[in-house]
Amino acid sequence: MEFHLLLIFALFTAIVLKGSHASVPAELYWQSMLPNTPFPKALKDFLHPADIGKKNTLSFPEDYMPQSCQEVNYGVGYWPDNGKPISNSTTVYFLYQDLLPGKNMRIIFLKSTNGSNFLPRKIAESIPFSSNKFPEILNYFSIKSTSKEAQIMKQTIEECETPSMRGEDKYCATSLESLVDFVAAKFGQNVQVFSNEVEEENKKQEYTILQGIKMMGENNIICHKERYAYAVLYCHRIKDTKVYKVPLMAADGSKAEAAVVCHMDTSAWHPHHSAFQILNVKPGGPAICHILNSDATVWISTS
Repeated sequence: MEFHLLLIFALFTAIVLKGSHASVPAELYWQSMLPNTPFPKALKDFLHPADIGKKNTLSFPEDYMPQSCQEVNYGVGYWPDNGKPISNSTTVYFLYQDLLPGKNMRIIFLKSTNGSNFLPRKIAESIPFSSNKFPEILNYFSIKSTSKEAQIMKQTIEECETPSMRGEDKYCATSLESLVDFVAAKFGQNVQVFSNEVEEENKKQEYTILQGIKMMGENNIICHKERYAYAVLYCHRIKDTKVYKVPLMAADGSKAEAAVVCHMDTSAWHPHHSAFQILNVKPGGPAICHILNSDATVWISTS
């Protein structure tokens, strides 16, 4: 009874704040912890009050199955219908040596189809998030154990619980406040955050890399939005990783500035990682890059 009263109160508070155009509590927490960091649009899209009453409303493309976080499969080039990379048609991974002006790539910047939003931290922490309490989680969200949604949510939890690979420091944030705490603990208050800036989403076309590639830093955290009933971000720091802002021009004249992650050391990756198959290279070989999805964020220490 007390828990459901808490849900009702939180939802009421969020609606009142939204109606008065005031900052929601999570944004105020951001401002107090990261006062020098503007709030990014990529995260603001997940901040609208979650409709807690619709516990079985999950948005998953038909036949979608997420890739393992250990495979770092968070690039661009996944079709909405099956979630699988199509290497002969779309650029998923590319070699670091090809990150040059004039290079062409066939890219589709997918807009997130996962409409889940952040819950207030107090509510998120009240809901179990562990494999051993998975039946309780399904019961809370009224999801059948045999459904595709249950399968995807289970894999998300398992990915968060899997031990970090060598050279990786990871954390799954179940609220905006916990995300802010993680970033502030690693970088302090001097932080810059960015994501893709794209004029044309959900349209596959050829892009050309323009002059003006900018290396943003090597001390970084990458956060990817997971498939779950509410917003969960898989955040990790991987040793020997560089991030870039890469200007692009599409065949139709539209522009984009892509967040590109380049892994300089792949020796800890699984030998059957799809990047090795696509690029015909081996673990510990040439550096591999990929463009982040549009709902991912890059955090850089500016200290």
